Amino acid sequence: MYDLPPEILVEADGPLRIITLNRPDALNAVDDALHSGLAALWPRLAADRSARAAVLTGAGSAFSAGGDFAYLAELAHDAELRAKTIAHGREIVLGMVRCRVPVIAAVNGPAVGLGCSLVALSDIAYIAEDAYLKDPHVQVGLVAADGGPLSWPLHTSLLLAKEYALTGAKITAERAREMGLVNHVVADPLAEAMACAKRVAELPQQAAESTKRLLNLHLERAVLATLDYATTAEDLSFQTEAFRTVITRLTAGK
Repeated sequence: MYDLPPEILVEADGPLRIITLNRPDALNAVDDALHSGLAALWPRLAADRSARAAVLTGAGSAFSAGGDFAYLAELAHDAELRAKTIAHGREIVLGMVRCRVPVIAAVNGPAVGLGCSLVALSDIAYIAEDAYLKDPHVQVGLVAADGGPLSWPLHTSLLLAKEYALTGAKITAERAREMGLVNHVVADPLAEAMACAKRVAELPQQAAESTKRLLNLHLERAVLATLDYATTAEDLSFQTEAFRTVITRLTAGK
């Protein structure tokens, strides 16, 4: 559905769209195909006039393990791929912020890096009891330009946003709920997210979508104030010796 790569599955259930990150053997780590597909997904979902709500989850045991190490290594040396990826990162963020369809995240396992960002940019989030959030961009020598630091200050305190963005520490499910980064810690996040999406889909459409837009105008202003700086800084960080050293070590250790 939506003519996307197989790394992203979109299924229709009446007015609902179930979106699944689909690289289960790699813990849904983000490669070029998945990243490009995410950039294309959000405007196509918004243009689907029969869609009233969407559920976003991961296949297998993870929501997303973050960036695929081989893909990250390519980005350090391939300027053309890096330029495309930076542009797509911008499209993913703005596409989610501006998408008219409410997106309910079902965080079924670890949500790391871009996976963590997708949760931060969703409208409502249910997380499994043993799942966690983690943004390790800085730990690998990168600027986190695609989500967490862009939106976390609107979800939680600035001090907490700084702590977890700078240290890359794991945020347990319960801690994430306490901080306001997710709504609910549950045993079955997909079932709970589906039930929530069905309730949203039954609401008066114009009222629900316009209320989401009203709330996301706050988020969009914050994103637009920081996104150009963030993407430029991330592009530069891909080219640093510090990042190349870390990613060489990580790829060698696989």
